Amino acid sequence: MRSILLASFFIATLAVAACGPSTNHTCTACGDESCIDIQTDPLHCGECDNACLGSQVCAGGECVTDPGEMCDPGETGDCYTGPASTEGVAGCHGGTRECLSNGYWGSCEGEVTPVADVCGNGLDENCDGTADNETDQDGDGWTNCGGDCCDSTNEGCQEPEKVNPGAIEVDGNDLDDDCDGNADNAVAQLCDTGLVSNSADPTDYARAIELCQTATETDANWGVISARFVRADGTGAPVDAQKAIRPAFGSTMVQAGASMTVISTANAAATGQTNPPFASWDDTDHGTSSGFPADWYAANGNQLPNVDPCPDPIGTSAMDPVMLELRIRTPSNAQSFSMRVNFMSAEFPEYTCTFFNDFFVVLLDSAWNGNPPNPADKNLAFYVNPANNIYPVGVNLAYGDTGLFQVCRNGMTGCSGLNPGTINTCTSDAELNGTGMEVVDGACGANAQIGGGTGWLTTSGNVRGAEIITLRIALWDTSDGILNSVAMIDNFQWSLDPSDPGTVIDVD
Repeated sequence: MRSILLASFFIATLAVAACGPSTNHTCTACGDESCIDIQTDPLHCGECDNACLGSQVCAGGECVTDPGEMCDPGETGDCYTGPASTEGVAGCHGGTRECLSNGYWGSCEGEVTPVADVCGNGLDENCDGTADNETDQDGDGWTNCGGDCCDSTNEGCQEPEKVNPGAIEVDGNDLDDDCDGNADNAVAQLCDTGLVSNSADPTDYARAIELCQTATETDANWGVISARFVRADGTGAPVDAQKAIRPAFGSTMVQAGASMTVISTANAAATGQTNPPFASWDDTDHGTSSGFPADWYAANGNQLPNVDPCPDPIGTSAMDPVMLELRIRTPSNAQSFSMRVNFMSAEFPEYTCTFFNDFFVVLLDSAWNGNPPNPADKNLAFYVNPANNIYPVGVNLAYGDTGLFQVCRNGMTGCSGLNPGTINTCTSDAELNGTGMEVVDGACGANAQIGGGTGWLTTSGNVRGAEIITLRIALWDTSDGILNSVAMIDNFQWSLDPSDPGTVIDVD
């Protein structure tokens, strides 16, 4: 078609390719040069000063390494740049191209190539022979027809597998993470106003801790799939009075929204509260029992975890147990969660480091297999002190000055006769006011209140995006059913980053 000599001539003159009436190409002024053909000039390819690299040539305004076969300037021909199997299917068809002055083909003009199907219009835009077919190019479980506003990076977003209606909105990343049509419109969900204190709907207790959104087993939305109250081993029901939704608990205030969830081995009420009413912390015994959570108990060698020199609890039954069990589908872009917890007990101070170590656990079932790992026994309600001793959240946090038992009076502990000691980490007992635990009794000398507590702590755990987790929040008396305990739960939050699983002093 052309001699090798002619081809060599064209290649040698690429840098000075001209334009104007003689070539039928448009002139572009670049610097001091008034007439540059940006379709062919390798120093100004597509735009001024865009120089092609190495052996690249400028063909059709693009720097290319392999422009294809050479041609005679001015020659025209058919072309199609989409997949060959799609040409002539539905609306996809070829176009024409012109041979440029540098002897290479220009761009294909007038062609129609495949694009993502627009759902519901009856057309086959991707030219695969099927109209309105769904795709999930990023593998996030959401299709283009199912509401995914970004199924691939070609649609102008980063990490498309994290952008879909099953995600939580992230403030400040310039993405519409949850596909609601707005970027960076993250707001705190508040759904716990006006909840009845003794609600019979377990989902209300999830709302009280800011788990506002619901989901089903079959959809792909994140949210609470189911909620129920059971005893510690998952069987039977606790006494109704052991749970409540409260705007405050004595002087202890909510951490988010208008309400928090309260569970108790006595009644979930502070002094003067109703539905359910306040009951004595010292001698209320509902007379119920159950086994311990079987998987957690087995993971601890079929015994309750403890720290020397505190004695092991008596028996194999959880007394007056109460558990809130939540099944939740996680947001597709979440990797962890946190919530605030607050534990108080009338076992403190005289029964600290005794058989009567009442337990509070937060058990997480998740497929997370990254780092840091979740605890092997699933319990997130634990603390590791500097000596690497592991303390489950309970009365024995007050032994050995762990620092997590702070709402109390410093002084003697264990004055019941077993493992007497002292506590020096109490910072204030103000949060006990109005709970009934601030009342002075015989207790331990100067440390003479009915009870004490941790104050607000932060409990965290790791999850995989878009998985279904089970979260079990439980409390029970140990060894007997009197001298009761109470736990408050509030301010559940998702995070895009992994956490360090466990429980620590309240962090923002």
